This record gives sequence, structure tokens and C-alpha cells, in this order.
Amino acid sequence: MARRRPLLSAALVALSLLAAPLASQAQDRSITVASTTSTEQSGLFGHILPAFTRATGIQVRVVALGTGQALDVGRRGDADVVFVHDRAAEQTFITQGFATRRYPVMYNDFILVGPAADPAGTRGNDVVAALRAVAQKQASFISRGDRSGTHAAELRLWQLAGIDPASGRGHWYREIGQGMGPALNTAAASDAYLLSDRGTWLSFRNRRDLRILTEGDARLFNQYGVMLVNPARHPHVKAADGQAFIDWLVSKPGQDAIAAYQIDGEQLFFPNANDPNS
Repeated sequence: MARRRPLLSAALVALSLLAAPLASQAQDRSITVASTTSTEQSGLFGHILPAFTRATGIQVRVVALGTGQALDVGRRGDADVVFVHDRAAEQTFITQGFATRRYPVMYNDFILVGPAADPAGTRGNDVVAALRAVAQKQASFISRGDRSGTHAAELRLWQLAGIDPASGRGHWYREIGQGMGPALNTAAASDAYLLSDRGTWLSFRNRRDLRILTEGDARLFNQYGVMLVNPARHPHVKAADGQAFIDWLVSKPGQDAIAAYQIDGEQLFFPNANDPNS
């Protein structure tokens, strides 16, 4: 029996050495999600990601950028999932073969904010008329200018208004190339107008004299979608765990977690994964 103990000990050591990498792999399950600054800076991810990790054991690293930049991260294969809000750009991403399916997740809306005195006279629910008033008065306007979903929406609205804001660049129209939080800070510091998503606005504390001036226009609808980066294009993509994140987002627990996120009693995002038209 004495001779067997060293053999038994050696076998146990060998098994423990084999098990260690497997345990490490189990503990290190993680994915990278390229998403918009609005989902990050509104606090939504801070609210929902712990619930996802508890349910699956998968950690999520978020790269928060404008939608255009987030999609570029996906094109390079530097993310497993993209979670953004520009339907046209998302469809292009699929057409180019960087994803095979888009899943609607949630929506909120855009708002036009500006100084409480509203020197351009933008109050109301017609965002196109409001932008025309800003241009006519040459009132200070801050644009994210960062190829984000919000920037793309802003440019579409200027186009509907029949105005090329670039004609005012350097005078009344200022592009800062930054995310929603810095853009709100810049607008607050300069008493300027700005198109914001409502979620980031509700979580923004440095409002100073800024107020919501234009809201409720159907053209301010803001839909979010999520896509798995195509593993056929980038074989290193963590397809199973990335799809697990998507499946959780559109499941009842994920949708309930999104709906439960509130600031001062106001819901920031509205789940609509079951809406085929989104």
C-alpha cells in the first residue's frame, strides 16, 4: 500500500494540472460588444449586464462608440456583437456580409434640447420646423459629428428641413466629434441647441439652463438593434456566447430588465423585440 501512495499522488497532481486550464476557461467566458455611447452613458448597460452575467456566467466588455464607429469595429472583427441604432447602417452591415441577421431590441426617442429662453422659438412637437427656426436665427447648435446613430438622425432631419447645416459650420453650427455626454456638456456650457437621445438626457446631471424644447414628433423615433458579427468573416468571433447575449436581450428576462431601468421614476428604454416591423 505504501508504494501506491506516490503513484496516487502523482495521478492527482496530473489531473489537477489538466483541470486547471478548463476551470480557467470556464471562469474567463467573455464577449466584446461594440455599442453606442447612449446605451453606455445612459446607464443601461450598468443595469442589465450584471443580470446577464448572473444568468449565463458570461462577462461582457463594452466598447462604447458612435454607431458608425461601432459597426467599423464589427467589420474589423474586433467585437463579437454590435448593438446600435441606425437601421439603414445596420442593413448595410448585413448586406456587406458582416452579419446575417438583425434583432430589434428596444426603442426610445430623440429630443431637441436648448436654452430655456429658446431664442430660436423651437418649442413644440415639429422637429423640422424647429431646425428651420434654429437655422433662420443662426442660433448656436452643437452636433456630435461622430457618425453615431444620433448624428445620422440629426443629418436626416436637417435634410427633411431642406437645410445644409455645413453652410453654418464655424459660425452657428459646431461639430465636436464626441459622444452624447460630452455633446450635452458642450451644449450646456454654450447655451446651444442639440439633438439628444432621451435616455442619455435623463441620466445627464449637468443640464444648467438646458431644457427639452421639441419632442413627440414621430420622426424622432429611435430604434435599437443587435447583430452577431458573422463568424464566417471572422472565425475568432465567439459565436455561441455572442448569440447567448442576443438571445437573452430578446428573451423575457432581458426585455424585462430593459423595461425596469428607470431614472427618477421615468423609463428610459422600451423593449420591442417581438415587433417584426422594428
